[in-house]
Amino acid sequence: MKRTLVLVVVAALAVGPSGAGQQGTEPYDAVLFAHNLMIPMRDGVKLATDVYRPASGGVPVAEKLPLLLQRTPYNKEGASLVAQAEAFARHGYVVALQDDRGTYASEGVQIKYIGYGKDGFDTIEYLAALPYTDGRVGMWGTSYAAHVQASAAIAHPPHLRTAVLNCGGLYNGWLYKIRNHGAFELAQQVGWAFGQLAAQTADPAVREVFRREKAVDWVGNLHGKRGLTPLALAPNVEGYIYDMMTRSDYDDYWRQPDVNWSVAFAETADIPMLLITGWYDSYTMGTIANYVGLSATKKSPVRLLVGPWTHGASTVSHAGDLEFGPGAAIDDFATGFHLRWFDHFLKGRPTPAADDPPVRLFVMGTGDGHKDASGRLFHGGYWTTAASWPPPGVHPLALYLHAGGTLSDREADAGVRPTTYTYDPRHPVPTIGGSFSPQRGMVAAGGYDQREREFTGDETRGFYGSRPPYLPLAARPDVLVFQTEPLAEDVEVVGPVEVTLFVASTAVDTDFTAKLVDLYPPSADYPSGYALNVTDGITRARYRNSPERQELMTPGQVYRVTIDPFPTANVFKKGHRIRLDISSSNFPRFDVNPNSGEPLGQDHRVVVAENTVYHDARHPSRLVLSVRPRLASARGPGR
Repeated sequence: MKRTLVLVVVAALAVGPSGAGQQGTEPYDAVLFAHNLMIPMRDGVKLATDVYRPASGGVPVAEKLPLLLQRTPYNKEGASLVAQAEAFARHGYVVALQDDRGTYASEGVQIKYIGYGKDGFDTIEYLAALPYTDGRVGMWGTSYAAHVQASAAIAHPPHLRTAVLNCGGLYNGWLYKIRNHGAFELAQQVGWAFGQLAAQTADPAVREVFRREKAVDWVGNLHGKRGLTPLALAPNVEGYIYDMMTRSDYDDYWRQPDVNWSVAFAETADIPMLLITGWYDSYTMGTIANYVGLSATKKSPVRLLVGPWTHGASTVSHAGDLEFGPGAAIDDFATGFHLRWFDHFLKGRPTPAADDPPVRLFVMGTGDGHKDASGRLFHGGYWTTAASWPPPGVHPLALYLHAGGTLSDREADAGVRPTTYTYDPRHPVPTIGGSFSPQRGMVAAGGYDQREREFTGDETRGFYGSRPPYLPLAARPDVLVFQTEPLAEDVEVVGPVEVTLFVASTAVDTDFTAKLVDLYPPSADYPSGYALNVTDGITRARYRNSPERQELMTPGQVYRVTIDPFPTANVFKKGHRIRLDISSSNFPRFDVNPNSGEPLGQDHRVVVAENTVYHDARHPSRLVLSVRPRLASARGPGR
């Protein structure tokens, strides 16, 4: 077994007030690591692993120590990850970083999401048997490095003792993140595949292809083109992209635990887990659902932390065009925050993590809406805690859609004519922020004024699909807008959001989207006001009754459709309006429904649809919000 040993001498690490339990200076002044230790899996494939060890005076410590593990497809030798590993080792942990199967220095073939439970089990048990560990293993990581933690926990390795999953862990890949109630998360999956191939290929010719061919150019041109796109250069990558795109029914593929934690909560290891997400993260709904399912079935502590962040951005206080204030960020997230958790649950130290509440949330929206020095809208907010999800004390508030675009708690009248709009798949509504994993050069996550901007290749300055004269989305004829009168008092929404629509279409299939908007009134900084996207969702009509069975629509027939936007926590302030935008596309976040009824991901034609929303007494289309009294807490996310 090939192993390269390298001794790296580093300065002593002083752990200050934001460090792990304020332990003071750690005694370790060097890190010893084994480079590319090839750990065998049960099928003979070997995975490249770097092991970092604490040392004192250049000599590895004799004490057996707990081990922290991160498994990643993003290169175990990345600078920030190595710095984190070295910091953990200086603090008294053995640390292992591993390239996932089929990535960078590891052997094998990568199939996205699939097979990571077995690899995680085998890796953990191998590392726990090393003579310089005490057999206790903790895992940490963000996004994909959180997915593999979930898979490992499901496999239940005996030596896995705790896990910190940041922005990841697929609750149900059909419902959220890979598909979304039938629609395909196009930008995320295609952007990820192009990015991974460009980053990790060792073939100069392939690298040159992906220097020229960009995901943004192909994102809407993959349907029915298997073998004819740049992804064909990597058959495993093309294979999983087309599996996810074309396997639209909820079948055995989607019931695999690696892509569906919800089917395996009972068999998941009963260990302390910290689940982290942000209101503008792609895993908001899934992380919260994982918390609910795991906390109901486990005796060990399972905790939930939700900030106002985009995907993996917990160290900053902004999300897209919004600023929340310095208290929204976790400055020491990479080291001290994690060490507080691991020191308690692996070393038994009395850190603040010992008595953290089950749920800690950032409630957005208490700011004054001025434009700050960075050009962002100051949306503000505060941290609060709860004993469970949804927080105790919330109650449903139903707001009904009315003719003329009003939204109120008054039930709809009888005999009101419905509202019809034309949805043309060739001119979809562009994605302007939202809760998803940002894809550079394509879409930007977070909160933004819902107005089109010229797209020049920088998704933070413009929005893909925008067209002159770059008007607000509310001006589009295919976006229906329903809004309240200016609020007479603050309304604090904390919890699930649900939209029920009664709809009809001239097509046999179509999509319906719903977007919750916090409408700021005009101000000196924003003379036209500011239409802030809070959360949104989508439902593909053919799956309105069941994810397992497609049911095409009969043109003209009225159907009930439920849309589940991600949960949120936002104060709609006095003078603001609560707005609901209804449409049939959100591109390129989601694939465009061609309305043709063809097999999804294999369509070749489009049909223009006349889509109708009913809002009368017999068809009470409505928005239901979770509202609670205002309750503030002065404690921060990591204390």
